[in-house]
Amino acid sequence: MVQLKSSLIVVSLLVCFSQGAISQTKKKKDAVKPAITASETPKPEAKKGPKPYNKVIDTTAVTQKGLIDIHKMDAKYLFEIPANLLDTEIMTITRFSKTPAGGGIFGGEEVNRQVIQFEKGLNNTLLLRSISYVIMSPDGDKPLAQAVKNSSANPIIGNYDILAIKKDKDGKESGYVIDMTPTFDGDVQTFSLDPVKKQTLSIQAFQKEKSFIQKISSFPINTEIRTVKTYSTVPALISLNPTPRIGTNLPAGLDSGFLTVELNTSMIALPKNPMRKRTFDARVGYFANQYGVFEEESHKSDTEVFAVRWRLEPKSKEDAAKQKRGELIEPAKPIVYYIDPATPDKWKKYIKQGIDDWQVAFENAGWKNAIRGEYWPENDPTMSLEDARFSVLRYFAAEIQNAYGPNVHDPRTGEILESHIGWYHNIMSLLRNWYLIQTAAVDPEARKKQFDDNLMGELIRFVSSHEVGHTLGLRHNMGASSATPVEKLRDAAFQEKNGHTSSIMDYARFNYVAQPEDGVKHLFPKIGDYDKWAIKWGYSYFEDAKTDKEEKAILNEMTKEAYKNRRLWFGTESSPYDPRYQTEDIGDNAMKASAYGIKNLKRILPNLLKWSAEKGESYAELDELYSALTGQFRRYLGHVTKNVGGIYDTPKTYDMGGNQFEVVPRSIQKEAVSFLNTQLFATPKWLMDQNVLAKINPDNGVEAIKAMQESTLSNLLAGDRMVRLFEGSSINKNNYTVDELMTDVRNGIFAELKTNKPIDIYRRNLQKVFVDKVTGLLNPGNATVRSVPVGVTYGFNTRTVNLNQTDLPSIARGQLVSLKSNVKAAAARATDRLSKLHLLDLVARIDKALDPK
Repeated sequence: MVQLKSSLIVVSLLVCFSQGAISQTKKKKDAVKPAITASETPKPEAKKGPKPYNKVIDTTAVTQKGLIDIHKMDAKYLFEIPANLLDTEIMTITRFSKTPAGGGIFGGEEVNRQVIQFEKGLNNTLLLRSISYVIMSPDGDKPLAQAVKNSSANPIIGNYDILAIKKDKDGKESGYVIDMTPTFDGDVQTFSLDPVKKQTLSIQAFQKEKSFIQKISSFPINTEIRTVKTYSTVPALISLNPTPRIGTNLPAGLDSGFLTVELNTSMIALPKNPMRKRTFDARVGYFANQYGVFEEESHKSDTEVFAVRWRLEPKSKEDAAKQKRGELIEPAKPIVYYIDPATPDKWKKYIKQGIDDWQVAFENAGWKNAIRGEYWPENDPTMSLEDARFSVLRYFAAEIQNAYGPNVHDPRTGEILESHIGWYHNIMSLLRNWYLIQTAAVDPEARKKQFDDNLMGELIRFVSSHEVGHTLGLRHNMGASSATPVEKLRDAAFQEKNGHTSSIMDYARFNYVAQPEDGVKHLFPKIGDYDKWAIKWGYSYFEDAKTDKEEKAILNEMTKEAYKNRRLWFGTESSPYDPRYQTEDIGDNAMKASAYGIKNLKRILPNLLKWSAEKGESYAELDELYSALTGQFRRYLGHVTKNVGGIYDTPKTYDMGGNQFEVVPRSIQKEAVSFLNTQLFATPKWLMDQNVLAKINPDNGVEAIKAMQESTLSNLLAGDRMVRLFEGSSINKNNYTVDELMTDVRNGIFAELKTNKPIDIYRRNLQKVFVDKVTGLLNPGNATVRSVPVGVTYGFNTRTVNLNQTDLPSIARGQLVSLKSNVKAAAARATDRLSKLHLLDLVARIDKALDPK
């Protein structure tokens, strides 16, 4: 520190000496100048204010009129913000227009969305703020409203000098010219990739010199900005997995070290007349938005939750009166979905049919021609696929086996503004596998490597309807299929009229229960009773309701009446404990339905070789189909297991009778365990068809079977399931218990102990797994128990339970003691050498578990 000070002093002296020497040499040349007084001190140049409009926007400007007038001046884009647009919320939606190949990202996918707002700043500036809806107050002039404002400041993302002010004929300010070029040729997060996306793409730094604005277009209700952005990147090594995953397969980044994307940002002013909110109801499956509400007269803050839906309104009061009398009317603005011109021509009509299929549901709500699919017009310069004015089904050239249906909505009210459905090309591969594995036992058309166009087209139509349902605001209704009795799934007449599920929004893919002798022809879902009811709930127009509270009261009466019909119930997609609400299942009894499904799998498996054969090709196709079949079998096991420790969760309100939560009856839980003992723990040797396995796998299936059994045992004895069983048995001694569960499973897995039969390798493996699992329960640790909050049916409440402080270790110890006694006796009687060694080993394992010392 001292040395540093000394050095500074030396430097200072040198500077003074140098300045003095210079002064001496210049003294003779420079005349003596009078001193400058304080009043003559030069003032900093005053900040330039706005110039006359025609000096800024001159005759060289190329102007586009629209929501925001855009003036292109050389390389600059000047935005003329109308005075009436200030303080107006504007929705911005940014999407990829073009992406590098192999990165798991595709042109047309959403990148970012945000609400922004221009407002007057200080000293002739405009500010641009990012708006978030977290807390609100309806009492605009009350003290509490001010407290809300004080706690919800919105960040400033831009500060722009006003270059010119436009005035109308009366001399009033009508527009403000600002230069937004740096905002859009830069990397402002609101109009670009967020930090999470950058991280997943291994992006390091924005490359300003390799980025630019491609074009900006303005239309009456929106402004579109197309940009090219380049980043330096260090991508992960290319994966051997052929399925693209975001950021892991980027050959362009690996080759060059850079990543270039084209983005399109749409700016749309949110409605000046906001749509009335429709209060969310847990009994009907709509996506929802929410924010905190603080009211002056309330005693606590509240959360306002409202459904997400399109705005459908009559064209006139006369039409509203007609609708009230029961006549169907056309809405003022119908819902239109365009089909991406990149979609293969032969599939376009089926996608359109899937969209149009929803018309029958809207008729149930009093509308005709409320929704339709349209083909994208050719050579129309006023339309862009990324334009947020248009809802589009985008077709992606991707190996991903999926499709999805998002929406963009007004966060203030839930009004859907537009939607871009994502459709991946390989969804057809998934549809082929599903349909073949689930229905080939009854449908000869499914017994092919490649389906006929008509069958694939109808499958595409089904997926189109499902994804459009999401964009209408509908969530998955995983409880719909449980409204259909299992035996009705085999009833041809019932299936023709009703289908196997009451909602196309369920994951009830195809009817795997129907048997070859049943004559059932209708095997996949269609718009069902629940779908028609849900659209009626969300889209009925109530002319007489003056407020959302009055509307809520009308809807409540409608919903109570609808709930008398089990086919109109909603079942959340996120329940951890209700066995009626599951993906990929059908019927009201998982054990019966799965048993029928397994019968069909046993018919299908021996034919997979024939149905997948193609000369000159490897057995990769057979491998894929066999994996799909075993995956279907695993689903059946999961459907059944969820009944154990299950709780029925039926959303209720105060004015409905009965309890919301009910423990699954003991008889059903025992039926589930019996199914597992019969179909899984008693080795499913039918899965090990050597005519198939010997062509696709060097293993003969021993370890594969053990893996299935171990996975199901782990699921069956999971900590949260144990907690629910303890809770259920505590309120009623007749409910299924943890001890009874373990005894039932043990008796099934160790059936040979009573018969003295030789124990084969599959059962020896399984019995060791069981002992290991129960031994682990001697010191089970903590369990995380999840529950769905009452009234919302999405999201989770979680709590941690210390299982060491429950009866679980005690029960596990008792089970091991009983098992040891039985195993020891069986070992003494055993005549088969491997069986005897196995049983003695189990005794040793149990001894060590009970007394580690």
